[in-house]
Amino acid sequence: MKAAVYSRHGPPEVLRIEDVDRPVPGDNEVLVRIAASTVCAADYRVRKMPAVLMHLARLFFKIPSANKTKKLFTPGMEFSGVVDSVGKSVSRFKPCDRVFGATGFRFGANAEYACTVEDATAHMPANLTFEQAAAITFGGITALYFWQQTSIKPGDHVLVYGASGCVGSAAVQLAKHFGAHVTGVCSTANLEMVKSIGADEVIDYTKQDFSKSGRTYDIIFDAVMKSGYSRGMRALKRGGVFVTPGPGIFFGMFGSIWSKLTGRAKVVGGVVKPGPGNLEILRSLAARGRYIPVIDRCYPLADIVAAHRYADTGHKKGNVIIAVSP
Repeated sequence: MKAAVYSRHGPPEVLRIEDVDRPVPGDNEVLVRIAASTVCAADYRVRKMPAVLMHLARLFFKIPSANKTKKLFTPGMEFSGVVDSVGKSVSRFKPCDRVFGATGFRFGANAEYACTVEDATAHMPANLTFEQAAAITFGGITALYFWQQTSIKPGDHVLVYGASGCVGSAAVQLAKHFGAHVTGVCSTANLEMVKSIGADEVIDYTKQDFSKSGRTYDIIFDAVMKSGYSRGMRALKRGGVFVTPGPGIFFGMFGSIWSKLTGRAKVVGGVVKPGPGNLEILRSLAARGRYIPVIDRCYPLADIVAAHRYADTGHKKGNVIIAVSP
């Protein structure tokens, strides 16, 4: 099968398309013929990661190589497609089912076929395209997990910094689902898009500093780790929650300890640990039109280098899609 691979870390140009062995599903796994996948933040962060850190990440997260003999790595954490075959313990899926889901830290979805565990797979909503379904999980699972850590409730005033990105655009839509009043922070070019997905108010960060407006919020969700801890504290109500996903666990670490000791705020960060049922929550919301992933650009698998170049600019809106097969 064709797959995007690289054998060393670095710029987008380390990627290439090669023939690799088609994976074989384990007992609790589903083999999917991929229709579409994405280039998400984890893909380009891992690609650029120094080799020493990558070896540690492989051990910690149990990240496999795409081909142990050639030591190739295939990116891609989320997908949509059609079930090709299933392991003997799989009960919810059968060949030809349309599905979407996540490979997680196994990666491997930027390829013609990929394996994933049954629990990380769901039936595709009929109202979504393969491109939209492929983009549900990374942003949606991340945003949903961290909103759950904040105990968000109807009437809360929340600010989403980086509201036009993959995680940010999901965070806006899910906050509206929970009944919050949402202020989105983004650039001038993305103001209308952020309004269109449900934000009650928008702030153009190129023209206004959200922390100097005099407004305060119950929750600040920094989807891109660029709001600044001190600015966030100025705009956060006492006892509020400051969210910084992913590598943000190291962001403001000492400020986080101080905030907790003084009761100033709760700081939530770290690696996503999705609970059971979260994928089905997103599937249900998508089926009802309550959460539709934002699509920026779509590239064929052969143009994986161009897709990573664009993602590296840091200015993508929502999701970058990799179209694998029709």
